[in-house]
Amino acid sequence: MNQMKKEVSLMMIIALLCTVLFTPLAMAQGVSSASTHVLLYVDKTEAFLNGKQVTLESPATIIKDKMFVPAKFLGDAMGLKVEWNEKTRQIEMVTPGYNIVLDSDRKSVWINGMMEPFDSVAAISPEGKLLIKLTWLADYMGARYTYNDELRRVEVLHTKTPDGVYIPNSGNSKPVAKFAFGKETYRLGEPVKYIDLSYDPDAEGIARYEWKGNQEAFFTPGTYPITLTVWDAHGNQSTAYTRNITIGTETYLNAVEYPIYTKPPGSYIKTDWSMIWGNFWKLPELPKQVTSDSSRKLLVSDSPEEFTEKGILYQDKVNGKGRLYADHINGTKEKVTMAILARNTTDKPVKIKTTNKGEVFPSVYANLIGNEASVDFLMNDTYNEEMTVPPKQTFIYSQMPDFYPAQGVNLFYDVETDGEIEFSFVATDKITQDTLKLPLLPFTGHVRGSFPVSEVKWYVDASSFTTPSRLIIGDGKSDPFQPGYDTMRKQNVTNDGNYGVVYKIHADKPRKMAIMIQPLGGVFKGPFKINGEMHLVPQSGVLTAFDGMQILAKTTGEEDSLDIEFTPPAGSAFPIDLIFYPLEDKK
Repeated sequence: MNQMKKEVSLMMIIALLCTVLFTPLAMAQGVSSASTHVLLYVDKTEAFLNGKQVTLESPATIIKDKMFVPAKFLGDAMGLKVEWNEKTRQIEMVTPGYNIVLDSDRKSVWINGMMEPFDSVAAISPEGKLLIKLTWLADYMGARYTYNDELRRVEVLHTKTPDGVYIPNSGNSKPVAKFAFGKETYRLGEPVKYIDLSYDPDAEGIARYEWKGNQEAFFTPGTYPITLTVWDAHGNQSTAYTRNITIGTETYLNAVEYPIYTKPPGSYIKTDWSMIWGNFWKLPELPKQVTSDSSRKLLVSDSPEEFTEKGILYQDKVNGKGRLYADHINGTKEKVTMAILARNTTDKPVKIKTTNKGEVFPSVYANLIGNEASVDFLMNDTYNEEMTVPPKQTFIYSQMPDFYPAQGVNLFYDVETDGEIEFSFVATDKITQDTLKLPLLPFTGHVRGSFPVSEVKWYVDASSFTTPSRLIIGDGKSDPFQPGYDTMRKQNVTNDGNYGVVYKIHADKPRKMAIMIQPLGGVFKGPFKINGEMHLVPQSGVLTAFDGMQILAKTTGEEDSLDIEFTPPAGSAFPIDLIFYPLEDKK
C-alpha cells in the first residue's frame, strides 16, 4: 500500500462551471413571474430555464478559478433591469437596493456611486461579451446557487421580491447563520459532518448558503476555521458565523484512498497524467487463468473500414456456430445500404438460427455506434429467429437502413446453421441477383478475417489480494490478439484489438474492493456487464486517460462471485486497465 501511495497520484479537481448568453426571445418566453430556476452545464450550449431546454449563444469562461457569466442573461432571467446605454457606452443594472454601472472602456464598476476595479468583477470574453463574476452578481441579485461537481452543473434559484418589500433598514430581520460538527475532532481523511442550525427570525426560510473552508475531509493536521454566511429570501445577509475544527494526526484515509472509498460507482477519480507513464505501469497484474472457446467461428469485416466504392467487404463460410461482426463507414459520395447475404452452396436446404445480436442505426459518431452495438449484444436478449435457405439460393440475412456519406454501422450476430452457408458482407446501392458479382474490396489495414476464438474466459483470484492490481485488456501481450485467416487475401492474420470477442471474467468470493477502468490507448466508450447489471463508461461522452479513472463497481466482500462481461467496442482505443483496489473496513 505504501508503494501505491508513492506511485499513483490521484487529483480531485473541483471544476468551476460557466454559462452562456441566451437570446432575448428565449428570455422573454421562459421567465417565471415568481421565481427563476436555471440549470447550466460547463462548456455546453444546452441549458434549462424553468424546466425548458434552451440553446445558448456562446460559452462563458473561467478566469483565475472564478466563474464568469453574461450579466444580461442572469438579469433578464430574474426580471432585473440590465440595459446598454449607447450614449455613455455603459451597462446599467438595477437590483434590489443597488444601482450598478459597468464601464468596460474605462475599466471601472460603480455601485451606488462607489467605484470598484473592473477586473475584480468583470471581464470581456473572446467573443466580445461582457462577463460578470457569478458570486458577485448573485449577491447583488439576491439569488442562490449550488454547484454539483459530479454533474458539472450549476443551479441558480432566484425568488422575485414583491415591489416595496426589500427596503434598506426596513426592519426586516437578518437571518442567523449557525452550524455544528458531528464531532469536534476528526482524523486525517475522515469525512466531516456539517450540521446546519441556521434560521430566519421572520420564518421566511434560508435562501442561500455560502461556506468557506468546509472541505469534505482534511489531510493535514491542524485547526481550521469554517465560516458560514446565509441569506433570506429578501437578500438580507447574516453575520458570518465561524467555528474551528480540529484535525488530529491519526489517519483514517489518505488523499489517494479518500475518493476511492467514498465516491459511488460511475464517479471519476482524477489521475496525474505525468505519473501514469512513469509509475502507473508498475501496478502488479492480477493473476488469471485463461481458457478460450473455439466452438463459435468469428467472422470480422472491418477492412476496408471506410469503403470508397461498392463491393464485397468480406466473405467466408459457416457450418455450425458462428459470429458475424462488421464495422464500416460510408466513404462514398452517395447513399448506400449494407447487407449480409447468406448463400447456400449445398444440395440441401440449410436453416440459420439467430441466437443473439447487436445492432445500431447508422451514425457519424464512431464511438456511439460501437458502444450501442456492444450494449445491445451484451444484453443477450433471447432470440429465436430462423430462416431456411433453399439449395443453391442466396437470401438476405440482414440489411441495415440506408446510410449516408461519413455515417457508419456496427453489427453483431450469433448464428447457428445446420449446414454450410457462405456469408457475404456487402455495400451497394441496392440488392439484386448480381450483388455477389461485385468486386472484392481491397484490404486497407484494419482487421479482417475469420477467427476460431470468439470468447475468452479469465478466472482470477480476487479473494485475498492486498495490493492494488490490474487486468490489462487489448495490449496484445498480456492479452494476446487472436490469430485467424483472411479468406479473401488467403493469409494468416491477427484480430488486433480482439473485436467481436467476448471476455468473461470470473472470480469466486471476491473481497471488498473497488473496480475501476483506466483507458490508456486513447478515446474509450463502451459497456461492462457486471453481475448482470450494465455499466456505461462513461455515462455520456467519451473517457480518456486525461479524464482519469471511472469507478465501475464496488464489492462488499459478501458476494458469492464476481462476473464481468465485456467486448471491445468499435471506435475505442486500447489497451485499457481494470484496476482492482482492495478496500478495508474503516471504523
